[in-house]
Amino acid sequence: MSGADAAPIVVLVRPQLGENIGTAARAMRNFGLTTLRLVAPECGWPSAKAVVAASGAHQVLGAATLHRSTAEAVADLEHLFATTARGRGLELPVLTAAAAAAEARRLVAAGRRVGFLFGPERTGLENEDLRLADALVTIPTDPGFASLNLAQAVLLLAYEWHKAGDARAPVLDPVAGEPQATKAELEGLLDQLIAALEAVDFFKSPDRRRSLRPAIEVMLTRRGLGRSEVHLLRGIVKELAAGGARRTAGGV
Repeated sequence: MSGADAAPIVVLVRPQLGENIGTAARAMRNFGLTTLRLVAPECGWPSAKAVVAASGAHQVLGAATLHRSTAEAVADLEHLFATTARGRGLELPVLTAAAAAAEARRLVAAGRRVGFLFGPERTGLENEDLRLADALVTIPTDPGFASLNLAQAVLLLAYEWHKAGDARAPVLDPVAGEPQATKAELEGLLDQLIAALEAVDFFKSPDRRRSLRPAIEVMLTRRGLGRSEVHLLRGIVKELAAGGARRTAGGV
């Protein structure tokens, strides 16, 4: 899969308000979900109110497809996450939005077609819809006020999907496309640096060496150095060590 297919499809079952379809589309577009399917919308379709509420997310609305039933809308999907406030006695895994998004990322990376299913604003999904799901998704709310707008639910799950993708990326990527240094290459740099520091009596004592070596190692590994960066640092250490040796010998 690639492009729009390499992300979950959002399916809204019998949505009641055009405004909610529009704001759901806007939330999707904010977080990289672009494929929307509508099952028998009660507000009628197309909807001028949806267009206004989408606030520019016309790419999502314009490509939205209309379906007569939930089964039809999800027929080509391989894994379906259904949002619901209660399990309704179904023997299905119950996940948080964050856990569902992380699992969706794993499945999409494996080439699976994944969907997020949302029910009508007033009643939520029926058992007939839920039986099509592979897992249920619940969004914990204050028990005293558990009402969650359809678009809010879409936004929360879309946000978790987007965030799960960010979590998989390196925190720092200073050289785009640069192969990351191997453990052996980092170990070589560390050994060379430690030897150079020992040559100038940086550690002063064996105890200080034992305590500082791990700290230096953490600094090098946490950075996520690329191979070219390791080679550059090794060259710098080599030149510094050679310059110190020349000064000790009385050279220039």
